[in-house]
Amino acid sequence: MGIHTAGERAVLEGLVDVQRREIAGLLDGLTEEQARRRLVPSLTTLLGLVTHATFVEKVWFHHRVQGLSRLEVGIPETVEESFVLTDEHTVTSVLEAHAAACERSRVIAAEHDLDEQFPWHHGSVSLRFLYGHLIAELARHAGHGDILREQILAEG
Repeated sequence: MGIHTAGERAVLEGLVDVQRREIAGLLDGLTEEQARRRLVPSLTTLLGLVTHATFVEKVWFHHRVQGLSRLEVGIPETVEESFVLTDEHTVTSVLEAHAAACERSRVIAAEHDLDEQFPWHHGSVSLRFLYGHLIAELARHAGHGDILREQILAEG
């Protein structure tokens, strides 16, 4: 049975995984320079989108669901900071960190029911909501990345 006919949880997990792969795929075959290239006024780059997606995994699953502090998880206090790149960020290191964060998120989520609720600054949210939110957010960022990637590859 594929995700097209699976139960609710398998569908949600499968759709999140599809978007996780789309995000990681943004860096396929790019040079370090291409991955860091800024084409918009914001800090959004292809490498930055994947570091932000790693932040998203950690802030939702590791921080909110698992209950660890941001300091324990090693994430910044603001969303904007999650796009900031340092010299240590490489295509390889960012992809490895993303894969590790996603795997840890899967392990954490597996320990909870879809109806279980977790704190959010807008009140409590269920794991079901979290999956829906993640699908939407990752898909939006994958779309941003698709456009940036197309422009970068067209430039050569």
